[in-house]
Amino acid sequence: MDISFFDSAIYQWVVIPLLIFLARITDVSIGTVRIIQVSKGNKLLASFLGFFEVSIWLLAISQVMRQGLNNPISFFAYGLGFASGNYIGITIEDKLALGLQAIRMISADTVDILTMTLRDAGFGATVIEANGAKGLVHIIYVIVQRKKVNDVLQIAREITPDIFISVQDIRSVNAGYFPGKSQSLKWRFWSKKR
Repeated sequence: MDISFFDSAIYQWVVIPLLIFLARITDVSIGTVRIIQVSKGNKLLASFLGFFEVSIWLLAISQVMRQGLNNPISFFAYGLGFASGNYIGITIEDKLALGLQAIRMISADTVDILTMTLRDAGFGATVIEANGAKGLVHIIYVIVQRKKVNDVLQIAREITPDIFISVQDIRSVNAGYFPGKSQSLKWRFWSKKR
């Protein structure tokens, strides 16, 4: 009596758990990126990713349920794939670095050198005077693409090492100065049509 590969112990105890593990890594990674896209308001991309996420998840869970309690390695592979998928999904999203972030810096020192340096580096910076717990402070607002956040932080820390910094995501922005989004390209586009 010949046993097919699909009925063999290697298939049941190694291949199926490995496929479940890989499916969970894939669907959870996609899900992590999808959730971030939802928070940024990217409806079309989030929907597209959601389709693949749930399709892969159904494939993985159906294999776990089909094997029932007979194969604890499949359960372990499912959980390990979920955990790994979270880590990989966050890593992928960090590498993509999509969207904008607002950087708020607060310093009691004069901020002229810092704002000039930021502006010379191509970043827009808005300065506001405010009253802090120990007196007059300056708040510097900078909105940049996520890929450029570390550049701004490095400049700020080199000039004012003890500066207070907070960073937050921004869903949308209207108007303002953003390096990398050349205003002259819009002008050239419209001027060619005239």
